[in-house]
Amino acid sequence: MAKEQRIGVIGIVIEDRSQAQRINSILSAHGDVIVGRMGVPYRERGLSVISLIVDGNTDEIGALTGKLGTVNGVKVKSALVTR
Repeated sequence: MAKEQRIGVIGIVIEDRSQAQRINSILSAHGDVIVGRMGVPYRERGLSVISLIVDGNTDEIGALTGKLGTVNGVKVKSALVTR
């Protein structure tokens, strides 16, 4: 049985900007589920925020958020709906 596709939003808050290369590498590796991306440096707070629009099954999206969640100085939250 095929996995159910989901559409969702992933919010990433980066408190340690030295992790940017690692985060970009993870995002590139999972680019097949990323529909759109917006990144905003929040200089006043000393952090960056990335929002992703994703489309994939829960395993694919979970692999992406799981890897991002292992990066020090990074917080990740997602909201998914059935397509």
